[in-house]
Amino acid sequence: QLQLVASGGGLVQPGGSLRLSCAASTPIFYNYIMGWFRQAPGKEREFVAVISRNRGDQTYYSDSVKDRFTISRDNTNNTAFLQMTTLTPEDTAEYYCAASTASYVLTHSEADFKFWGQGTQVTVST
Repeated sequence: QLQLVASGGGLVQPGGSLRLSCAASTPIFYNYIMGWFRQAPGKEREFVAVISRNRGDQTYYSDSVKDRFTISRDNTNNTAFLQMTTLTPEDTAEYYCAASTASYVLTHSEADFKFWGQGTQVTVST
């Protein structure tokens, strides 16, 4: 079964940057739509970003992270990334990567993501 391992979280100051990684165990990683979600204390999990399968030619972001975050993928190394810049305290959350076999080019519905990583904590604070 597909295993996803998220890493790269940590403590960062407002305005700083972090890059999260999501390592996949499958040699057919390219077949999966990859997404990032996050959940802050007391809030529901929310969509962050998604990238299409194969070359990842299409991406989509939530309005709250658009122009600050960039999702990418490296199929050679079976890894997805989330580059986060201009971080604010509102970005503090547990970040989860997820994989989807949906037939769509892109989806941001949690129900379409059947495989999830364990999450990595991002804390933006002075």
